[in-house]
Amino acid sequence: MSSELRAFKRDNGQWGLRNHVLILPLHSALSATARAIADGSHGAVAISHDWSGEIDNDLPRIIFTFSGYAANPNNFAVVFLTVGSDNESEIIASAQALGLKRFTNVALPEIGSMEGLRVKAIEIANQYCADAAQEKRVPAPWSALVLGLECGGSDALSGITANPALGVASDRLVELGATSVLGETTEILGAEHLLAARAIDPEVGKRIVAMVSRYEASINYEGIDIRGAQPSRGNIEGGLSTLEEKSLGAAKKAGNAPLTGVLEFGERPKTSGLYFMDTPGHDIEQLAGFGAGHINIVVFTSGRGTPTGSAIMPTIKVSTNTPMYEAIPDLIDLDAGTIADGIETLAQVGDRIFNEILAVANGQETKAELGGHHEFSLSRMYKTTVETTERFINAH
Repeated sequence: MSSELRAFKRDNGQWGLRNHVLILPLHSALSATARAIADGSHGAVAISHDWSGEIDNDLPRIIFTFSGYAANPNNFAVVFLTVGSDNESEIIASAQALGLKRFTNVALPEIGSMEGLRVKAIEIANQYCADAAQEKRVPAPWSALVLGLECGGSDALSGITANPALGVASDRLVELGATSVLGETTEILGAEHLLAARAIDPEVGKRIVAMVSRYEASINYEGIDIRGAQPSRGNIEGGLSTLEEKSLGAAKKAGNAPLTGVLEFGERPKTSGLYFMDTPGHDIEQLAGFGAGHINIVVFTSGRGTPTGSAIMPTIKVSTNTPMYEAIPDLIDLDAGTIADGIETLAQVGDRIFNEILAVANGQETKAELGGHHEFSLSRMYKTTVETTERFINAH
């Protein structure tokens, strides 16, 4: 297998590992039509969602999510579907500011019917698809690769097999000059001090501790002691007993590289290195944040199995145990259970994951892509704000 990374160079200096034409509805009423447009096109992809344009405290987060997702470098072009609101115009303008160059806004009021919207958007999407097909991959630096680290449905082997093996691959990529982003704030609860100890400077260390504290504050106001709570039912059935046990295993996805920085939900890394992004524990909401943050490839470890994928980011699934891998081979790309089985070492599986990341980055399709798994869900904000983090840092 070639060790060279090849990608699509964007005009703004970013790199795409895919060349998607994205159909992006900006109102929930257009979600079904967006899927129909993608299905009727020559290769476009689409997402659907439940946002109907409501104006509340979540609006800035929603605008940021949609605009960042649209401007993700894996998108060659975007076809927006709109109903004519000012918020939609703000999303499109924000996506342009984030680097989106090719797009068309197909507005329902101008077309006059859903069927007319569908026909017009398919015509536009097919032209974009034809143009995208003419684009060629070119040699790219390792800094072109921005990896998202995710896990879901953990079991007792997660912290022994798949997660630390992914950490091996992540460390290798970071050393080469790539970027790796760990997410899920709930997944590092109780292990944040270990990541802080690896921070490149005290400020970064304070920020990750503050971010976890901010999340806890958002839960504690309801009188919930999250640290004293139990893992999810699936995690318990998988063999985990405490949230700290789950967190210690989840943090292993980040390997041993120095922690370069901490990102808000959907924020883009500014330099190469290892980052932590504040995202929910909900897998699909996290993927939306990763997409908005211009991550262009994801590795998703699981001990319970999941079909989750992304419309724009290739998502590699790694099982923590062999029985689960054998039970759903059409959903899982790699098996790390061979470590527990005594067949391979941690380093060997880490090498396999690294090679799979490179192959997928160069165009090999994942099981999620082959299965058409394009899950998407908007994340709503919790009660505390970014200012809470700033106050915590200043106080410490």
